Amino acid sequence: MSATVLFKPYDLSVEVPEGENLLRAAVAAGVHINASCGGQGVCGKCRVLLESGTVDCPPLALLSRDEWELGQRLACQCQVAADVVVRIPPESLLDRRTITRRRAGLALLPSPIDIAALKAQGLYHPAFQKKFLKLPPASLSDNQCDLSRLENGLSRQAGLHNLTVDFLLVRKLARIMREQNFEVTATLDFAQRRSRNPRLVNIEPGDTRERHFALAVDIGTTTVWVQLLDLTKGEIVGHAADYNGQLSYGDDVITRIVYSQKGDGLQTLQKAVVATINKIIADLLKRHKLPVEEISHLTVAANTTMTHLLYRIDPRHIRLAPYTPTACHVPPIRARHLGLDLPEHVFIYNVSSVSSYVGGDIVAGALASGIYKEPKLTLYIDIGTNGEIVIGNQEWLACAACSAGPAFEGGGIRYGMRASQGAVEEVSINPENCEPMLLTIGMVKPKGICGSGLINLLAALMEAGIVLPNGKFRDDLNTPRIRESENGREYVLAWEGETQSGEDLTLSEVDIDNLMRAKGAMFAGYLTLLDSVGLKLGDIEQVILAGAFGSFINMENAIAIGLMPDLPRDRYQFVGNGSLSGATLLAFSRDLLEEERRVADMMTNFELSETPGYMDHYIASLFLPHTEADYFPTVTERLRWVRGY
Repeated sequence: MSATVLFKPYDLSVEVPEGENLLRAAVAAGVHINASCGGQGVCGKCRVLLESGTVDCPPLALLSRDEWELGQRLACQCQVAADVVVRIPPESLLDRRTITRRRAGLALLPSPIDIAALKAQGLYHPAFQKKFLKLPPASLSDNQCDLSRLENGLSRQAGLHNLTVDFLLVRKLARIMREQNFEVTATLDFAQRRSRNPRLVNIEPGDTRERHFALAVDIGTTTVWVQLLDLTKGEIVGHAADYNGQLSYGDDVITRIVYSQKGDGLQTLQKAVVATINKIIADLLKRHKLPVEEISHLTVAANTTMTHLLYRIDPRHIRLAPYTPTACHVPPIRARHLGLDLPEHVFIYNVSSVSSYVGGDIVAGALASGIYKEPKLTLYIDIGTNGEIVIGNQEWLACAACSAGPAFEGGGIRYGMRASQGAVEEVSINPENCEPMLLTIGMVKPKGICGSGLINLLAALMEAGIVLPNGKFRDDLNTPRIRESENGREYVLAWEGETQSGEDLTLSEVDIDNLMRAKGAMFAGYLTLLDSVGLKLGDIEQVILAGAFGSFINMENAIAIGLMPDLPRDRYQFVGNGSLSGATLLAFSRDLLEEERRVADMMTNFELSETPGYMDHYIASLFLPHTEADYFPTVTERLRWVRGY
């Protein structure tokens, strides 16, 4: 027996066997439902509204009696018993328009590459190049084989010797050579790390040198970016992004690693991200009216887990002590072998990882930012679904991953959400009456709070004297905005009549505790890494913030809550999507393609949980902004007037 599941407001339906899990049915229908815990029933994020029909779902502690009676269910715990209609709540609706939004005063993400500077430095040498050849036609007096004729032509006309040849090219060689009377364009791969000899990978009839493109890809835990590059003109043609299709199986890398160990979980996750990449590439090529055959190669930057999942490499040992990934340097592979809809001659070059939790995205960012060749002592920070940091300069680099968790992506926060339409991002609070003023993305009714909004809200509560340094609400304030709840006291940011969901939008003491743990993990990471190399916070000459989240942080508020070091503000820089920028550089420069391996090898990784002093720094950081006021002199001064500080 089968049943039909209709998902509102998309009006998408899917037929499934009776007893099928509702979350799996949503995946089959191509409908996204927040599932932060990967379907384990512990996060409460996959709530749906049962409008009609029957599902088998045991009552859970994560749902109150009122919520249950209103028809709310956890999709991951429901089995379809008959035809059913469910509605996806506003907080689970993905809004792709906000992925590429920009912050006033900053360049549109991803940050642009300075091609002129690359050329001025003598580094503009694309790893893949095209050579046009006019070969003597075959005849009775000159009947050497086609491959030898091609190799001799490359030797005489292009000065290229000792070539290696991709076998698949040989199968189409005779036909292509004769299409335009032995006038052909050869594509050569100069990206061989172990050999300086170029590899012949493709051949086309006629002169196609003006039509030569590549793709740079950043695979993030939350989003996937693709950039289309013109290798002939040295230009970025365009870019596009979408949510990573793996989101339906968990918000963070640990949850996805766990999912990969279930049945065909690894294959499912690999297919999900490949489908996302294929869709973005197809949309990008259609927008710019380019045939896929003109793509020459692909460069990919991703964290270590995303890399393993893309290549369908078992990631289980990433999360198990002693935390060893299967491979940090993945050999090139044909894109088609991974399921990508690209020509057979297209190979993928993946940016090297350093460790289980410092991946190719950070190596690419270090490459793009240039910190590996700068004399300045730099702190490079990438805060997203994961938090990674690098400290160093042209002489050395030390790196670590901070187990901040997904709080800054909205995970672990009752009304937390990703940055999309309706997410609260700007907040100020009147200290006299505790009344808030808030702005949402898109200037619409609020439905949740995004990561930057959580930082701004917590800072506003601190400044208004509503939250104490220990993260607890004051109990002597006469305002209906602060009330008791099952999670301790909470602050009502918006009343039910003012929200999209029709329920109060709140921040509880449990939420604040999760935020403090996340920011504490990051700050403890800075201090521990500095301790490990014998330096102090004041020694840092430059701080670089990477990633979309970093570009939307209000720096003053991030410093106020203890997330960022209290350093002179002119030491901070924003670089946008450093991972994608690094992948793009590798496509434009074979010199940098070789350099990235050196940059990865420069990085000394520290496992913070095994590093002496980390837990002491972490415990000390569970305070607003910190138990050591000397770390935050300007914040202390800023809050001096607030009662209780």
